[in-house]
Amino acid sequence: MADGGRPRSFYVLAAVFTLFILFLYGPMLAIVVLSFQGPDGGLVFPMRGWSLHWFRTLWSDGGSVDISTAFFRSLRLALVVMVLTVVISVMAGLAFRRRFPGAMLLLYVAIASLIMPSIVVSLGIGLEFRLIDEAVKAFGMATGMESIQRNFVTALGTFTSGLGAHLTWTLPFGLLIMFAVFNRFDPSYEEAARDLGASRWQTFVHVTLPIIAPFLIGVAVFGFTLSWDELARSSQVMGSDNTLPMQLAALTTTVTTPEIYALGTTTTAASLLAVGVLLTVAFVIRRSRNQR
Repeated sequence: MADGGRPRSFYVLAAVFTLFILFLYGPMLAIVVLSFQGPDGGLVFPMRGWSLHWFRTLWSDGGSVDISTAFFRSLRLALVVMVLTVVISVMAGLAFRRRFPGAMLLLYVAIASLIMPSIVVSLGIGLEFRLIDEAVKAFGMATGMESIQRNFVTALGTFTSGLGAHLTWTLPFGLLIMFAVFNRFDPSYEEAARDLGASRWQTFVHVTLPIIAPFLIGVAVFGFTLSWDELARSSQVMGSDNTLPMQLAALTTTVTTPEIYALGTTTTAASLLAVGVLLTVAFVIRRSRNQR
């Protein structure tokens, strides 16, 4: 036993946990600090002044790449993925409340992408859409449709192959959360609503949805953040449009200034802001329920 009655293992575990926290968040803090260097700043310490120079460079024409376009493209994609993940996960959760033939097989198929390497999934989706491209072009040639022959280039894009690739990553998490939620859901609330004359839709909107709303916030957080930060599954499916993580990966091989740190700080702040907003919504919902 150590002094104070605490076992020595407590202090060992505390030291290990402290080192883990430093290892996890230390690099992030270093990047945030270095992104506020002056115009003559470098990629390492010591700091050379304090300013917002590299943030202004990042968002101006003086930046190395078009960051603003990639930023808002990733934001739009993440928001669409978030909404679709929530909607599809809820629908699947409701469907799996009833047993039907092949339910377990369908579940395993739905979450199988979690065990597949992300780059393999991206390559497979990219190959699939290239086959679609060839089929569309062949159709245009066979039918003599000049509009296809003249204008069609590829079906690869942010909201086609890119959206599908991101959903293969976010949906399994959303499905697992909703399956766990509905597995513990007490159907007596719905039965009471129907006994009082509520329709199925009214029961869902006024009874089921308010109960599961906090968990939907969690699914939304997963959907947004996983899509916002995804790189491997985006690498082969975005066509000519890069997302923000792809731009960041490209910058690591070309940029030797704190501009890349400014981009990392910006993306981290956007992620934290989105998570903060969603958690605030969850807190407001929970508080309003407790006050009733």
